[in-house]
Amino acid sequence: MGLYFDHTLETLAPDQRKDYFQRKIRETVVYAYRHSPFVKKHLDHAGIDPNSIKGPEDLPSIPVIKKEQVREAHRLCPPFGEILAVPPEELGRIYMSPGPIYDPEHKEEKRLKEAKALFGAGLRPGDRVVVTFSFHLVPAGLLFDTALREMAATVVPSGVGNTELQATLLKDLHVTGYIGTASFLLNLLGRCKELGYVFGKDIVLKRAVLTGEKVPDSMRESFERDYGLETGQVYGTADLGLFAYECGEHKGMHVCEEVFLEIVEPKSGIPVAPGEVGEIVVTYFDKTLPMVRYGTGDLSFMETGPCPCGGTSPRLGGIVGRVGDSFKVRGMFIHEPQVRQAAEKVQGVHKAILVIERINNRDHLTFKVELEEGPVDKKSVREDLERNFRDLCRLKTDDVQFYKKGTFGKGEKSLSDERKWE
Repeated sequence: MGLYFDHTLETLAPDQRKDYFQRKIRETVVYAYRHSPFVKKHLDHAGIDPNSIKGPEDLPSIPVIKKEQVREAHRLCPPFGEILAVPPEELGRIYMSPGPIYDPEHKEEKRLKEAKALFGAGLRPGDRVVVTFSFHLVPAGLLFDTALREMAATVVPSGVGNTELQATLLKDLHVTGYIGTASFLLNLLGRCKELGYVFGKDIVLKRAVLTGEKVPDSMRESFERDYGLETGQVYGTADLGLFAYECGEHKGMHVCEEVFLEIVEPKSGIPVAPGEVGEIVVTYFDKTLPMVRYGTGDLSFMETGPCPCGGTSPRLGGIVGRVGDSFKVRGMFIHEPQVRQAAEKVQGVHKAILVIERINNRDHLTFKVELEEGPVDKKSVREDLERNFRDLCRLKTDDVQFYKKGTFGKGEKSLSDERKWE
């Protein structure tokens, strides 16, 4: 494989890259219109003839598909919101993301773009890699599993939590690679120290691929300085998989050629100038779940200038925020309507606000709850609220605080992100 997983695509000359995307965009829009009822309705509603889309310059005429539209489509036409473009019997797996949104995976899916991303971020054939994301319902764990085996690495499917057991796995199995959040890696390395494991002898971890949350520069420097780890970040979504990765130069994240990525003004959907911040919008060249101008809700910008690694793909800058009412916490999205839904089901709750903070390099979730007047069983409120939220978002809260009715201001949102990043 050398320096690249797919040398031909990753090093396309400018004219070749332009021709490639013109062809792929043209084919994808027509295919999606013919096979995905959701995309057909979207284009028809906008008065767009799919044959009029000849390449990247024509895409802005198509309105951006918002996450809220996808959630609503799943609600009205379960289980796939009429987005699926192949017969259901061709599916190999079906995942569930918060919403609920059901994410289909074809029987023949090889996760090649994900393998490309992991290779670009530093993992190699022969690596023994712990995957610390969930293998239950959500696509993350099995997505990484398939991609790693495609690139001839060995998978240790450790899943989430239990740092002592995972530290033992690192030592006993001579694990060389890690995939997960930066905060969990920090906790895991700390547990290795507590157990007396010697880095470079008992622990031979060399490479870490980080995703699911923002990585402060100070934390990355600690990984590389204190533990000798090579680190790389990857980016994607549950429905589209991974489609951007950071090479060893750390000059932004290369965009995989299996998608066409735009940075747009969130309200108008008009592309912004290189270097300006906007929403990440993706057209996905896929036969199972083709998407045309899908808004991820994440804010970023495009890096300018060539990458020293020699790859010629466009590069995303860091994720600098979110559009609207959704935030990523410990690798999972939380949507404000889910917070309201969790609280509405609990007797005795007048209003609840979920506050996201960053404490000791970990996302910390606190429910601040206004109680109804009169006697209220706080223990039951706490248990019911925590259970409802865990069922909806598959995340555990850290604290529940109670307040008198009328404490919160009018119009205050149910979800507040108060994290501060170094």
